[in-house]
Amino acid sequence: MESNSVVTILGVGFIGRYLVKHLDKKGYRSIILSRNSFSKNHVLTQARAGYVDVVNFEPSEIKRAIEKSDYVINLIGSLAPSKDFFRIHADLPDLISKLCAESKNVKKFIHVSALGSSKNSKSIYQQSKFLGEERALNNFNSTVIIRPSLVLGAEDAFSNLWGKLSIFPILPVFNYRFRFQPIWVNCLAKAIVNAIDKSNEGKIYEIGGEKIISFGDLVRNILKIIGKKRIVLDVPISVGKVLGSILQLMPGKPLLTKDQCLILEEKHNIVSNNHLTIKDLGITPVDVEKKMSEWLVQYRDQGQFSKI
Repeated sequence: MESNSVVTILGVGFIGRYLVKHLDKKGYRSIILSRNSFSKNHVLTQARAGYVDVVNFEPSEIKRAIEKSDYVINLIGSLAPSKDFFRIHADLPDLISKLCAESKNVKKFIHVSALGSSKNSKSIYQQSKFLGEERALNNFNSTVIIRPSLVLGAEDAFSNLWGKLSIFPILPVFNYRFRFQPIWVNCLAKAIVNAIDKSNEGKIYEIGGEKIISFGDLVRNILKIIGKKRIVLDVPISVGKVLGSILQLMPGKPLLTKDQCLILEEKHNIVSNNHLTIKDLGITPVDVEKKMSEWLVQYRDQGQFSKI
């Protein structure tokens, strides 16, 4: 159904490009705020001409975009080690939700957080995620929280990392038995868009796929898809924390951080059934392990020319 509604999206990385497609299908116009707007012009092709604007991520632009919007969606987050976790995950949602409350037009603020967010977590990432949710819900009554589990797709940082690491004979996995409930990015994007039309103000959705799988088995499945036999080694999380503490001090984006290891030694990253789920948004998740073969083929010995 066509709509003249405007949606402001903060952040247009991995999830954002899929979200824009589904917003366009329903006739929504998108205003995208990005720190590197000049490098995000590819999203202009994700929708019909004139249905997407990409602007600079600046305080004045944030306020101006929200004032013109019917709905606001926040996708901004970071897993990298950062002293700015609370600024990114708590202070920013605090600001956005306050601007939504001040606006005469905004009907709903959808804040994408993370499964496992908790004020009692040892992980700074999960603490900051929970604080962002809390502030958003307190500031604006028409806030909806989306907590996804591990999100997989062609551009994801998880399956592609293990595909690249498959050049090594041994792959260390920290806490092999830690369980995820992976969700395909396209299903998550649909869920976010479907949340717009629901009567769900003040609600929390925990978004996971159909299957629950251990960290180690997920890595093994990736190796099976790309046709490589490697030793998957279960390494104690205590070793991971030491290694993560060292790696995060080095230049560039680290492969592992201590905070990530703290997440891996806490509760599993699966839907708790204490909140609404993706099925409450009318979506039955696809088998994400089957979908992975579509993009992981590049890591096979002959790449896309090999037989799957």
